[in-house]
Amino acid sequence: MGAPGRFLIAALIGAVAALWTLTRPGDPAFYPAAPSEAGVTVYLLDNGFHTDLAVPRAALVEGGGPLAEATAGLVPGDWVLVGWGDATFYVDQSPISARLVDGVRAFLKPGNASVVMLDPVATHPARRFRAEDRQALTLSAAGMAALRRRVQASLVTDAAGRPVLATARSGDDARFFESRETFWVGHLCNHWTADLLSAAGLPIRPWRTLTSGEVMRTAARGQTDAAKLDLPPVRD
Repeated sequence: MGAPGRFLIAALIGAVAALWTLTRPGDPAFYPAAPSEAGVTVYLLDNGFHTDLAVPRAALVEGGGPLAEATAGLVPGDWVLVGWGDATFYVDQSPISARLVDGVRAFLKPGNASVVMLDPVATHPARRFRAEDRQALTLSAAGMAALRRRVQASLVTDAAGRPVLATARSGDDARFFESRETFWVGHLCNHWTADLLSAAGLPIRPWRTLTSGEVMRTAARGQTDAAKLDLPPVRD
């Protein structure tokens, strides 16, 4: 291989390394909550390959708008699991072995329709999810408002400004609302969750957020950074 070829390979390796380590900075005005502020505690949840956020119901209703309307229409529950995914594969709960072809379609085909999930739960996340599967984050009021705006921006609304219900899954209380965003390998559920954390003020590494583990590490780093600022520890 000649010098130009070696230079091109080195340049490509350097570009990939730069993108892999690229960090979108956080916003200290949003996260963490100041010591003088009670803040809003949310939980990042990991089911092994997919991430959701557990958010206090009152924090989603605050401020009004389509997201508040969608939340208000749910069955009772003090917490709401917020997630996003492919409009078909994400909603379907049949055995994964029967959905492999559809999974490949959702993963590889660009431009798939997507939905925002809102799933009300009565049990506190600290009792419902294992310690290793959850990470608590205390957002400032401004950070929570920014996260709420990011979720709301994903919702399709009708001519009257109301959220559009895509489906109500049989057998549980989850509701799925049409999303403006599209699903594929370049924009998966974990990318979406990381975007929510970024909106709330946490620094993220966009090119690594393909996996749920990286999103969990984002939250863990955020909590570590908060501790360095001598904030009170977050308790479940």
